Amino acid sequence: MSVEYKRIEHWIPLQKEAEEKMLAEFESGDYTVENPLVKVNAYLINPLSAVVLFKTKEETAVTIRVRGKTKAADIVHTFPKAKTHILPVLGLYANYNNTVEITPYRGKTTSIQIELGDVCDQSVVEYIETTPEYFQDNIMLLTPAGSEKSIGVDFAGDIRFHLTALCVFDAKRLKNGNLLIGTDRLIKLPYYMSGLYEMSMVGKIYKEYRVPGAYHHDEFEMPDGNILCLTEDLRSETVEDMCVLLDRQTGEILKTWDYKKFLTPGEGQGLSYTDEDWFHNNAVWYDENTNSLTFSGRHIDSMVNIDFDSGELNWIIGDPETWPEHMQKYFFKPVGNNFEWQYEQHANLITPNGDVMCFDNHHNSTKVEAKKVLAHNNYSRGVRYKINTEDMTIEQVWQYGKDRGAEFFSPYICNVEYYNEGHYLVHSGGIAYDQDGQPSEALGAYAVQTGGRQEAITVEVVNNVKMFELKTNSNFYRAEKVKLYTQGNNLELGEGQILGSMGVTLEFDTEIPAEATGEMLPEDCNARVEDEMDKFTFFSRFMKGDLVMLMLENGDEVHRYYISTTSQPAKAMCCGSFLDSDDRNTRIGINKAGLNGTYDIRVIINDKKYETGIKIEC
Repeated sequence: MSVEYKRIEHWIPLQKEAEEKMLAEFESGDYTVENPLVKVNAYLINPLSAVVLFKTKEETAVTIRVRGKTKAADIVHTFPKAKTHILPVLGLYANYNNTVEITPYRGKTTSIQIELGDVCDQSVVEYIETTPEYFQDNIMLLTPAGSEKSIGVDFAGDIRFHLTALCVFDAKRLKNGNLLIGTDRLIKLPYYMSGLYEMSMVGKIYKEYRVPGAYHHDEFEMPDGNILCLTEDLRSETVEDMCVLLDRQTGEILKTWDYKKFLTPGEGQGLSYTDEDWFHNNAVWYDENTNSLTFSGRHIDSMVNIDFDSGELNWIIGDPETWPEHMQKYFFKPVGNNFEWQYEQHANLITPNGDVMCFDNHHNSTKVEAKKVLAHNNYSRGVRYKINTEDMTIEQVWQYGKDRGAEFFSPYICNVEYYNEGHYLVHSGGIAYDQDGQPSEALGAYAVQTGGRQEAITVEVVNNVKMFELKTNSNFYRAEKVKLYTQGNNLELGEGQILGSMGVTLEFDTEIPAEATGEMLPEDCNARVEDEMDKFTFFSRFMKGDLVMLMLENGDEVHRYYISTTSQPAKAMCCGSFLDSDDRNTRIGINKAGLNGTYDIRVIINDKKYETGIKIEC
């Protein structure tokens, strides 16, 4: 039996083709405001969107109104003056006959109908508590942590935004109105992605920023527009312990910070520490007032601040227990009442007055095994600390979530947002229960695999009054309140750019003696290859403990890649979207960087080499 081969096209050329066909159809017809061309899901990855195209004799501004199920749920945007109008329509409902009104400035309104089917799962929303007066025309954007993809929920609990591409980790609104989010292109398990997409809310991807060490968890737009991106050295023995600065225009790496230059792996260990994932960086924040970077290290229970230029360590916020004496000078002394340290925190940020906020997962509630607190007695919270870097004191000045106890407890993921003084978002996105309905000791992705269930609760508070609460029946990585439209056109035409590069995949140096059988890979391996422009992925199934090697061979040129067949639950699984329910199934991604030519894919299992019948062009 031959191995299945599938070519996966990049979204950018696919979107280019779709856009060109749309524009050709537009130019070949006489489309007016009364009879516009309508293209649903024009850019292939947001089925709750459309593009309407028409021309007017005079330059005029045009207002688009998507009629909500109630008047308060209307989504309205006015586009700048033009004669040719190519306008994104955002905020459509699934399973609904949507009414969209098109109104030229001081002109007559035309109504069109856009009927959509079952293009997203509304049942993921359990309940919402807010008012249209408070939440207005915002959506709460939730990004994946498991089987669900990105959704945007309005004040009524209706999904008005949905990405069918599995773009993961943090989503940030850029100053130009576009969205910056992790790609849907996995380089390496469990969740290391090719880089970042800059896209419009209609789903058009303008740029992919590829990163040699892959992207994970978080990114940050600098004041000059360049981008901080969390990464790692995929060729090293450690992960999630690097950050790079990307040139916004070219994708070039301008600066790199290696955390092993200001911290020593093994110092300050938390209870989820591993030698490989010693820091587990899940957030980055640039503070312009101090020209510094703050990183969140889950596995050292600490937020770490360094100088942007020199990379020198400034301070650490966290429980100083398990840290050696020579590091104690970097820690703060608690003052005031009701102070508690954070544990395994996420999403640190600096407020305008210099306070430090984070989501305190409070997983374990300690750094010492003997003091560990189990999930059913634990809590998570948003917390704000005031720090004084002159006398090295720290004071807890606000928190939300502790009083809710285990129902608000998330041992992983989550975030806080600072909107204004006293106005905060607290997203507990990783709540999980075991099959008996008790708060789970396992992370959400693993709880589901053993018959448990997931939840996420997102809250906004204003002056300690809860103004918004959303509950879903799935984990979501982070939450961010955004508007669907920003000022301006909200859609730029033309082909997107694929920038930067991906690194050379780590090879296995040792030759494994194996008999060349000439036989095809056994059928029960269920193997397949997904081939892309700059990488390919080999999927297969093996018995636990098998010695497996993927081989790329071109004459005497041989490249070897080790495939692990052992499995154990990770101590951190901030995005379980790529986990397989069958732990015999494996996948390995190979970047084409460093390869040149046509290669036969062969596989060694224990002491025998098998054919796949697949050739890869690099």
